[in-house]
Amino acid sequence: MKIMLIMLSLTFLTLNHPISMGFNIIMMTIIISLMTGMLNTSFWFSYILFLVLIGGMLILFLYMTSIASNEKFKFSSKMLIINSLILMLSSILILWTNSINLNIKIKEINMFSDHLQIMIFNLKYFTPSMTLILISAMIYLLITLIMTVKITKKEKGPIRQK
Repeated sequence: MKIMLIMLSLTFLTLNHPISMGFNIIMMTIIISLMTGMLNTSFWFSYILFLVLIGGMLILFLYMTSIASNEKFKFSSKMLIINSLILMLSSILILWTNSINLNIKIKEINMFSDHLQIMIFNLKYFTPSMTLILISAMIYLLITLIMTVKITKKEKGPIRQK
């Protein structure tokens, strides 16, 4: 997954159309969410991260379509060949390193499972000492939501068109 994330980051530098950039960022968001979900015992943090980033991408897509609505999407066959070549090479590299490290990983599984059980017992998202911070964050988000709705009224908002 790390190689795919690096490959997507490198291809982002060559993109120049908003739709392809948005698709690339969505793919990176999915990979980062999966990686953070695998690191934690629950997927809550990665789920919230994914929803926030997708919401931001929808807002960016709204603005980009209003600015560049008639711009044509040009598909480059050269870029497709380069991306598929990088994907094949990275897949071969992943398979090769996985076959070498398989014996080492089998020995580490028992040690990791003990560490994972200790992490599960120590992981507490809602502790009594954190309730004040959580309630204040919820109130802040509610006030921000109400103010955003008030700002974006059809008569007064910045998105209106005449």
